[in-house]
Amino acid sequence: MPKTIGVLTSKTGAVIRDIINVSTRRFPNVTLKLYPVPVQGKGVEKDIAKGIEFMNNNKICDVIIIARGGGSLEDLWPFNEEILARAIFESEIPIISAVGHETDFTIADFVADLRAPTPSAAAELAVPDVYELISKLNTYKNRMNISLKKKVEYMRLEYEKCISSKVFKEPLFKINEYGIVLDNIIKDMNNIMVSNIQKENLLISKLSAKLDALSPLKTLSRGFCIVENKSHQIIKSSNDLKENDNVNLKFVDGNRIAKIVN
Repeated sequence: MPKTIGVLTSKTGAVIRDIINVSTRRFPNVTLKLYPVPVQGKGVEKDIAKGIEFMNNNKICDVIIIARGGGSLEDLWPFNEEILARAIFESEIPIISAVGHETDFTIADFVADLRAPTPSAAAELAVPDVYELISKLNTYKNRMNISLKKKVEYMRLEYEKCISSKVFKEPLFKINEYGIVLDNIIKDMNNIMVSNIQKENLLISKLSAKLDALSPLKTLSRGFCIVENKSHQIIKSSNDLKENDNVNLKFVDGNRIAKIVN
């Protein structure tokens, strides 16, 4: 969507009038800057190349149109010259070539960024149709409005769904519900802990009973005693004792000293 179009063509004739009429009709806000050049005769290619260089150096437009009407091969020959082809190729500003009629081809057409069959077609290619743009913008505007309405309606439904939910109507319901769940979990944990403790106590009781059955104190309670010498060594045989030896008798409720008399 160029704001300014540079035109390299004759300042008189139908070509420039066609470009002005078509471009301003399609896009009234566009600015046309004419760099008048001869389009026929000797040295034409140098003048056009100079015009291209001038427009690039001064950055005066967004796109360049090189245009002339139809003619013979000799009339169009300047547009086949190397100096013009190089100038078009080196241009930083995009160039539309509109030389001759639709059936005419020159080297300039192939070097340019775009070829137009006629000068009027070049003007159509250079600028958009403002009425088509307005129509597209209106279409986009209508689509946007429809989408926005649908979005608002969707958000309204979501809002109504949220405020009608139990969370909003009874905010403590969920808390109480989770509280009940938590209480049940605590009860289950307590029951598990009590059950485990009871199992451990039962196991301890069984082990204590086994230890008690094997305990020497249990044996002593049945009327037996343990005989120890003065070094507190257990006497297991009568041969380990001599007359007048002192021994320690260990009963279930205490100790006594005894003396061997024979």
